[in-house]
Amino acid sequence: MIIPMALLVITLTWALVRIAPGNFYTQEKKLPPAVEENIKKKYGLDKPWYQQYGIMMWNVVRGDFGSSLKYEGQTVNEIIWRHFPYSATIGILAYVLALLIGLTAGVIASLKQNSIFDYGSTSLAMLGLSVPNFVLGPLLVLVFSFWLYWLPPARWSLAGLVLPVVTLAAIYAAYIARLTRAGMLEVMRSDYIRTARAKGLDEKTVLLRHGLRGGIIPVVSFTGPALAALLAGTVVVEKVFAIPGLGNIFIQSVLNRDEPLVLGIVAFLSILIMVFNLLVDISYGFLDPRIRYE
Repeated sequence: MIIPMALLVITLTWALVRIAPGNFYTQEKKLPPAVEENIKKKYGLDKPWYQQYGIMMWNVVRGDFGSSLKYEGQTVNEIIWRHFPYSATIGILAYVLALLIGLTAGVIASLKQNSIFDYGSTSLAMLGLSVPNFVLGPLLVLVFSFWLYWLPPARWSLAGLVLPVVTLAAIYAAYIARLTRAGMLEVMRSDYIRTARAKGLDEKTVLLRHGLRGGIIPVVSFTGPALAALLAGTVVVEKVFAIPGLGNIFIQSVLNRDEPLVLGIVAFLSILIMVFNLLVDISYGFLDPRIRYE
């Protein structure tokens, strides 16, 4: 289903771009009719819409999204692969940090239910969900860059990655902590956990070998779209910390009405999300012995 769904997403995106008012060559001063006609002829905009759609889809099927309309001489594929590593770096680091914090907090909170740690971690998780990136990012820059002078506010270096990674990881760590706590509470009360304890297994083995595998299934479900979104770029964080990632370039392409670049990034993101969701579905069978695929 990945291929037809990707083509459907591209079709809807193409239609929305065409329906939106304006175009990439629109200027404050109206172009002479002859110049506008030449531009349309150069880019094939003078053809009927169904011919334009057919040409676009044929090129997309072959993996060719064409050249950018605003970045002369640069293909869409080149632009995506040039900016994707920046988004992928901060995205992977942020999600690893979120997993370490969220899983640890969620497991401990489930084992110490209704304790001070449980209430404290739940409160911090709610705080993490409530504070958006565009608030947390500038706040971290204000404190650690302008007041304490510990970290640079915008620099592509090891020290410069700390603030954007923490900003991105905060909300995901909060989600993971809540999902882990809820999943572990449900699993640890199940029949097969009681059976494992009745066999004489120690609590550590019951927790790690049986409980954690089933308890993190909600986290695995969340990981698919979350990781794909992180890898594709987070616009706010990339704007705040001046990171030349894919999210930043996507917003510019939308504002510029750069149709080939918009279609390329949307197709890349949609395929990424569907592939990660497919991997998540496959992983269920390894995590939970009760799930089998036929």
